[in-house]
Formats: sequence, C-alpha cells, structure tokens
Amino acid sequence: MSYRLNKKLINLVPYDPITGHYDIRLDANESCFNLSDSLKEKIGRSISRIDFNRYPDCLAKAPTKAFSELYNVPEEFISAGNGSDELISIIEGCFFEAGDTIVNVSHDFSMYEFYAQLYEVNVKTYQKEADLTIDPDKLIAFCKENGAKGLIFSNPCNPTSLGLDRASVKKIIEALDGCLVILDEAYMDFWDQSLLADVDKYDNLLILKTCSKAIGLAAVRFGFAIANRTITNAIRAAKSPYNNDTVAQTIVTDILSEKKYLRECRDIIIRNTKQLFKDISAINEKYDCFEKIYEPCTNFVLVKTDDFEKIYRFMLDNSIAVRKFNGYIRVTAGSEAENSRFIELLEKYCSK
Repeated sequence: MSYRLNKKLINLVPYDPITGHYDIRLDANESCFNLSDSLKEKIGRSISRIDFNRYPDCLAKAPTKAFSELYNVPEEFISAGNGSDELISIIEGCFFEAGDTIVNVSHDFSMYEFYAQLYEVNVKTYQKEADLTIDPDKLIAFCKENGAKGLIFSNPCNPTSLGLDRASVKKIIEALDGCLVILDEAYMDFWDQSLLADVDKYDNLLILKTCSKAIGLAAVRFGFAIANRTITNAIRAAKSPYNNDTVAQTIVTDILSEKKYLRECRDIIIRNTKQLFKDISAINEKYDCFEKIYEPCTNFVLVKTDDFEKIYRFMLDNSIAVRKFNGYIRVTAGSEAENSRFIELLEKYCSK
C-alpha cells in the first residue's frame, strides 16, 4: 500500500481523559450540579416540539439571544460553536495562515497549541514567571519580538487557577495593535474581571465562553465567541453551516434563561472552592506536605507537590478522580460532601 499519513498526523495520539467509574469526579473542572428533575422536564417538553426532520438554525439564534440576555452582550457580537474547542479550531485555522506565528503561554490549555500546529501555524510559547503569573510587559515584548499575528490565553487560567486583572489584559490588547488577542474566559463566571463589556471597543479582541463550567452543560458541547461585528461575521462565515444541532440549541436556550438558578449554582461553587482551598491549606499547615497551594479565582485548586503521582493514584484507589500534571495535582471543587471525602483522604495520605 502506498498511502501514508502526512507528518502532522502521523504522531498524533487521541485525547486521553480519565475513563472508568469513580464515585467522585474532581478531575475535569465540571460543575458539581446536575440538572434538577424539574429542569430536565422543562427540557424534555422543549425537545418534544423539535422538528427532527429539519436542519438546525445555522446561527443558533435562540441560544445566542439567551446568552446575550444573560451576559448583557449584543447578539450581533456573538457566534455559537460546538464547544469552545470547535471555536478555537475555527479561529486558529481561519484567522491565521500557514507560517503565521501565534503566541500561547505556559502553563495553559493544551488545545491552543494542538489546533495551531494542526493548521501549520507557528507556535511560540511564553514562559510564565516562577509563581505561574503573567508579566504583561514581558508578554507584550515576547509577542512583538516574535512577530505574533495572534495571542491566545485563558483568564482565569486553566490549570493554574490564577487570573490577570482587567487593566493588565487591556494593556496587552492595546499594546498589540494588529495582533488578534484571543481571550478564553471559560472560568470568568467565578471571578469579576471580564472584558465582555468592552469587546466592541477593540478591533483585535475575541473572547471565548463555554457552557461546560459554571453553566453545568459539559455533556451538551456548546460555546460562544464574542467579538466586534467584523470578527463575528467572519466566524459565522467560516464555521460549518449547522455546527450546533437543534437538541443542543434547545437545551442551552432553556438553561441560559434560568438566571436565578445559574447564579445560585455559581455562588455555591465559589463558596465550595474557597472552602476547599482553606481545607487543603490547613492540611499543609499541619503536615507540611506541599510546596505550594495556589489561591484560586476559578472552580478548582492547584497544588504543587513532588507526590503528585502518588496522591493521584491514592485517590483513584479510593474512587476519587483528580487531575495530575508534572509536579502538580488539580482538584475541582465538588459538592460539600465530595470535598469533605477528598479532604478526609488527603489528610489520611499526608499523615502517613
């Protein structure tokens, strides 16, 4: 056989999340809230009215309107995608050409670099400070030195749990004229430094939002890109015509309209995350077992430890899934009961 995969595909491996059943899942930064029976019934009634023989609305007008009303952003600035991942793929594949340079930062979401490389876009990685923070002036200089056509980073950051204040992000955007700044605000529902209200003030700003975190719809796969009219029209033109199926659009529209419910869930998650940070810190004060615990502005806590592999395995053996990185564990805030069980086992491990 003569056919061979090309170079950019031959060494790719599929994404490999934790699989199998675990009693407590604190590994994927999902919401700890499943939908109530009443909300599921509401969705069921809406789905029962779908014309399944018809294509979906190609602009996802109903969920876009619901998003607009929830976040107070004009509809004409919003594009819907099949999760933020699809939007990242579209943006990096269409707004840049082969050989262009896009800057990402380390540590950050791995899919930024993955999609860029898949589209043969050159990636330059800015290294954060030792404390995992971003120095805005250094990042600006790095982008200019490398002739960046784009800059992409999450704020607040996954996996560090840290955030860059609004003024610093504005400074970066304003200093990089001609460079598209892609700002992933997937975790901004848990913080108060969003730039959504300023999106039309810049011709080089594009913000990403997801329904997988505070909204609690990770199973549905729905995300939004928010930008000025020019960028929004380009995304709408470049995406697949029917990228959001009607079932997903229906579910997202119903849930985004539940403003009180979403606010209550968000507030509980923030409270649980703060308590999780305090409880892990208390264990460290007692046993001096970690190098650093990062105070989060997200729904998860990052812990620096040489025992990351051992803690990860210990938790799996006790039916709790957390996320590990080289030198770190990342723990999503679950329910009060889930967090208590995790803390109980963490203390058991640290006291050995």
